[in-house]
Amino acid sequence: MRNEKGFTLIEIIAVLVILGILAAVAVPKYIDMQSDAKIKATQGALSAGGSNASMLYAQSILSSGSAPTMASLAASLAGASYTTVGDFTVSYAASGTTGITVEVTAPSNLLPSSASDRVKTFTIAP
Repeated sequence: MRNEKGFTLIEIIAVLVILGILAAVAVPKYIDMQSDAKIKATQGALSAGGSNASMLYAQSILSSGSAPTMASLAASLAGASYTTVGDFTVSYAASGTTGITVEVTAPSNLLPSSASDRVKTFTIAP
């Protein structure tokens, strides 16, 4: 009998089955992690936009002694360096008399699929 070396067909099939099972578990998890990362990055940009609005509101009160209107606050935010947060572009709009609506845009590969995850309204004034 010859001294043969190598893998048998059964061993190769067993390895392929194990790799298939691992791939079936890992690929969906990876895809979920990508969408979660997009949502979290967008939420971070929205929160940064809300923080920018709060800071500018407070600075305006300190410098002028009175609270600005939400329309003038949104205009000030749009004209200042508050429109970029990382890879995101942030836009601001007045929401009634006490709030600012923050919306982020970015390349489509960075944004979550749901449009509702890209817009948030912050209550600024009491």
